[in-house]
Amino acid sequence: MTQTALLPRESGEYIVKNAKYIRVVDSGIEKLTQEIIKGIQDKVIDVNNFSQHDLHPKPTDAHAVEWIFVVDTLNFCFWTPTDYTKYKVDGYTGYFALCAAINRAMKDGLDITNPEYYSKIDLETVKSIFRSDDGQTMVPLLEQRLKCFHEVGQRLLEKWQGKFKNVIQAANGSALELLKVVVQEFPCFRDEADFAGKRVSLYKRAQILVGDVWACFRGEGLGAFRDLYHITMFADYRVPQVLVHFGSLEYTDELMEILKSDKILENGDPMEVEIRGASIHIVEKVKDRVLEELAQKYPEISKDNVNSILIDHFLWDYRRRYAKELEYIPFHKVLSVYY
Repeated sequence: MTQTALLPRESGEYIVKNAKYIRVVDSGIEKLTQEIIKGIQDKVIDVNNFSQHDLHPKPTDAHAVEWIFVVDTLNFCFWTPTDYTKYKVDGYTGYFALCAAINRAMKDGLDITNPEYYSKIDLETVKSIFRSDDGQTMVPLLEQRLKCFHEVGQRLLEKWQGKFKNVIQAANGSALELLKVVVQEFPCFRDEADFAGKRVSLYKRAQILVGDVWACFRGEGLGAFRDLYHITMFADYRVPQVLVHFGSLEYTDELMEILKSDKILENGDPMEVEIRGASIHIVEKVKDRVLEELAQKYPEISKDNVNSILIDHFLWDYRRRYAKELEYIPFHKVLSVYY
C-alpha cells in the first residue's frame, strides 16, 4: 500500500522541521511580509496582471482553458547546463519562451490545444514546435515533453471527452479537489518525494495549473474556487533565490558549496526537497502574516488578492526583474519534468 502524500502546505512544514541543509529565518520572513504588503498597496500584486501579459490568453478566448492545460503540462526545465538562458523563442526565455512556442504553433495552423492532435504527435513535430531563435539550442528534455503530450492527451480522450474543461467542472469549484484530480489522473503532474520517513508533495505544475485557471478567469466562472487557500506557491528553482536574497532562507555551507559547483542533483535528493519544501513553508508563513497585518492595520484593503498564487507571481517576477542583482545566489539544478 503506497503512503498517501501530505498536501504541499503540510509537506513544507514537515520538511522544514526535519531539514539538515537549510534554515528558515524569521526576520527575513518579516522583511518579505512588508514587501508583499507594499506590492498589494501599489497594485503590483493583482489578479488582473495575468491576463495582461501579451502571451497569455484572455478569459474570452475559446481556447483559453485548453491552452493553459497544454502550457502547464510542458512548463518545466528551460535551462541548459552550459548556458542557463540560451534557449529563446521570439526573444523570450524560460516559461515565456514556452508560451511563445505554443502561440507560434497555433499561428502555424497546428491544432496544438486539441488532445486528438497532441496525443499522437511525433518527436520531429515537437522539435519543430520548440525550435529556438538561434536554430541550434534545443529545449531540454525533449523526449519527456513528447511523453507528457501523449500521456495527458490519451487520458483526456479516454476519460474526459477530450476537454480539460471537464476536469475543472468535475471539481465543483474546489481548488483542492481539482489539484487531487489532476495528480491522480495525470502522473506527469505527480510531483512527490520520500523525505524523513514520509511521502511529501510539492505539486509545482499541478498547483500552477489551478492558479493559472483562477488567474486567467480572475476568480470567476471556470476560475471560481472557494478554497484557494489550499494552493501554495510553486516550488521551482528560481524563487528560492529571492527568498535567500530577503534573508528568509539560509543554506548551510555544505549546500552552498554544492550549489556553487553547478552539480546537477537528482530529483528527490534531500537537498532539492529541502529547498523546495522551505520555499512553500516560507511563502505560507508570509501569506498568514500579510493577512493578519491587513486585518489589523489596513481593514479597507481587500483580501481577495492575498494568496500564495499571487505572492509566487510577485516573487518570480522579482527574480526576473533583478536577475543581475540576484546572480550571486546559486540555484539548485535538477533536470526534471516537475518544474
